[in-house]
Amino acid sequence: MQKPTIVMIHGLIGSLQYFEPQRLIPSAQFRHIDLLGYGQFAGVDSESLTLHAQVENVANAIKSKVDEPVWLLGHSMGGAVAMMLAGQEPELVKGVINVEGNFTMRDAFWSSAIARMPASQWASDFSAMKADTAAWLTRCGIEPTEARQRWATHILNHQPASTVQAMSQAIIRETTTDGYRATIQCVLDRGCSIHLIAGERSAEDWDVPRAVRLAAKSYNEVGSAGHLMMLEQPASFCDALEQICSQINTAQ
Repeated sequence: MQKPTIVMIHGLIGSLQYFEPQRLIPSAQFRHIDLLGYGQFAGVDSESLTLHAQVENVANAIKSKVDEPVWLLGHSMGGAVAMMLAGQEPELVKGVINVEGNFTMRDAFWSSAIARMPASQWASDFSAMKADTAAWLTRCGIEPTEARQRWATHILNHQPASTVQAMSQAIIRETTTDGYRATIQCVLDRGCSIHLIAGERSAEDWDVPRAVRLAAKSYNEVGSAGHLMMLEQPASFCDALEQICSQINTAQ
């Protein structure tokens, strides 16, 4: 049986490689793509960053590096990118695993705050986060173990402050439109397979449209975890993802 290929699309701060999903889930093949402004693309001009540009970047990467329809796993902002890509280029997408992705303004609480800040203030705040990861994790309600601090350093250093603010503004600008809501409905109307994963502590605040919940093939909550569930409880997150992979394999 062919393993499903899952393209990992990180959120506002990336990436999703640090918890090594390939090691924990051998039943799938994982591909990691840096969004524009992140990792290998960290030098991209922040003024050019939009969700639509990110969708085009991911689509081009799938066409050039995978060359077959894939499953998209999108976390937070990456969930919005995944839904937009599934709507715009359905021939590339077998299904979407949406991990607390942005559906409405209620999901953009952190992005909203960052988007409104003066750039100098956000740059200072972001530098402070990187300088004291233990304090940042504690503010997020996460116990700052040595491993979590190491992973936090990895994801915070994956992009400059300007990228985070530019993409926060893009989230507010592009996920509040009738066009975005129409794209989500288009994905549902086409019968695209959607699976939902939430953190137990943050699930109540995830504003998933009723139509999406009804259409979803599965819904899983990661126990004792919030929005950064893969950093907080990587094994439990991978257990939830493994269940989805089993469903995918059974359906093939």
